[in-house]
Amino acid sequence: MRNIRITLAYRGTAYHGWQVQRNARSVCTVFQDALEQALGRRYDVKGCSRTDAGVHANGFVLSVLCPGEAPPAIPCAALQKALNDRLPRDMAVLDCADAPEEFHPRYDCTAKRYLYKIWDRPVKNPFLEDLALHCRQPLDLERADSAARQFLGRWDFTSLCAAGGSVEDKTRTIYRCAVRREGELAVLSVTGDGFLYNMVRILAGTVLEASRGKLDPAGIPDILRARDRSLAGPTLPPHGLYLDRVFYPGDEIL
Repeated sequence: MRNIRITLAYRGTAYHGWQVQRNARSVCTVFQDALEQALGRRYDVKGCSRTDAGVHANGFVLSVLCPGEAPPAIPCAALQKALNDRLPRDMAVLDCADAPEEFHPRYDCTAKRYLYKIWDRPVKNPFLEDLALHCRQPLDLERADSAARQFLGRWDFTSLCAAGGSVEDKTRTIYRCAVRREGELAVLSVTGDGFLYNMVRILAGTVLEASRGKLDPAGIPDILRARDRSLAGPTLPPHGLYLDRVFYPGDEIL
């Protein structure tokens, strides 16, 4: 058995998320197509997360377990090149390495970092149309960052969980949460040990409401304690969201 760990970057605009779907184009399906072309056989792959339609990834981790009597002997560097030669222009393998047979990209994950990008200028930017949320009013960065920092620590995030989530335990730990300016973009960065369904997009919506003066940053702990979704901000669109990095044992959580 050979287990290959791959780090993938993709622009999620043209895909209905990571997960294979019967009647929609997914990141996983397109990746498996390229893998089959490279190795001559269709292998099952395991992903670190289920990104939604339109969500992007800077560092999505997946694994390919190659069973059978003669698993592919192709070196990782050659496999990376073969995959990148076959993948579409909106997807790329950043790293490819052999991993222990028991490695699982989802269950071994210790933390994830997400980004939410906002273009806060009066005029839309056509080059960022599907890569960042357009807000016509400039963000109050001080209020936005103050709101983001209220989420630090261990909380029950029921107030930030969309309907449809099946997880019973909604307690998560947020290690880092801040808003900063990157060039002309306002970027929310949040790192935690796990995230609920649409949690980051709701968190970003809550921070945005605080920036606009519609929520008091100091009141966010009360919103979390209430465990009431109606008190938090809106669920922002998926195209501003990026899975930025996945952390594993031994990694410094940033």
